[in-house]
Amino acid sequence: MRRVAPAFVLFFLSPLVAEFLLGDFTLAAIGYLVLLAPMYGGGALLVRELTRRAGRGWPTIVLLALAYGVLEEGIATQSLFNPDYAGHHLLRSGFVPALGIAIPWTLYVLGLHTVWSISAPIALTEEWTGHRRTVPWLRGFGLTVSAVLFALAFAATTVFSWTDGHFMASWPQLVTVVVVAAVLIVTAFTLPRRAAAPAAAVPSAAVASGAASSGAVRPGRAPAAWVVLLVTLVAGALVMIGIRLPAVPGVIAMVVAYGGVTAAIVIWSGRAGWDAQHRFAAAAGAVLTYAWHSFLLEPLGGDGPVITPVSKVVFGVAAVALLAAEANRLRRRPHPAAVRPPEPARMPAR
Repeated sequence: MRRVAPAFVLFFLSPLVAEFLLGDFTLAAIGYLVLLAPMYGGGALLVRELTRRAGRGWPTIVLLALAYGVLEEGIATQSLFNPDYAGHHLLRSGFVPALGIAIPWTLYVLGLHTVWSISAPIALTEEWTGHRRTVPWLRGFGLTVSAVLFALAFAATTVFSWTDGHFMASWPQLVTVVVVAAVLIVTAFTLPRRAAAPAAAVPSAAVASGAASSGAVRPGRAPAAWVVLLVTLVAGALVMIGIRLPAVPGVIAMVVAYGGVTAAIVIWSGRAGWDAQHRFAAAAGAVLTYAWHSFLLEPLGGDGPVITPVSKVVFGVAAVALLAAEANRLRRRPHPAAVRPPEPARMPAR
């Protein structure tokens, strides 16, 4: 049970962040968690387990998370193409007739799934596990169950979306979605790996922090973890504000947010000193963004004049408590640099 416990945590943490912390559902609709977990949690587990089984890292996780978003919003809910999805008219701003999508909504919703639905829950769960962060948590049976649950939930979501609005995207649009998702998946597992730096050329601090685990260390040191937290908070705010702006400035804001935080993390994670504190800070910034942004959204289910604000406070406080507990856990964990490797055994004197 201890071996698979992180998988259970991720299975439920993903939908809790994706829908409840976001503000789509209140405490009155907490029963929906059982229905949402196979889709979100199953998807997050598949992304995480397939990546770690292949011995790959975060570039693969992020690309697979993006593929998940493309499939959910392009096929299961079809919100990328439905002009009246859930009665919200999401495609009015920045609609491109030739593509059949609205650029602002596409950037926004795919970012939500890539960062918040999949990546942030994976990061938080992995950092909590410590030395098991990069090893598979499930064996063949567990992985198969996750895949089956995800497939059933995906099919059920697709059917429900169609019966709710009787909208079906065109076949060229659906084929395009499948092709894009397939390209993302293939790319995720064929990205070139960085050439490892010679051991003598890698600073000891970088080895201890894990910065050199995937390749050569870049010049300079990673910034303090609070800088990573601040950058992710600013990027999250740009995304949440961008979807509320007119099309052009909104798209610019979201592109700057996604591109800026991606470039910063790619550069910083290759420097000496990048460690668990930095990875946790990036995930914490995403979670805190959802916590404050939930107060700007009207729930899709379980709303009411009392339950809605109470739920937002409860979920927000729970998120902060979780982050505080994990931050404390990381602070108490011995730094890798302080853990001396065992000395080689000596041959007995003759």
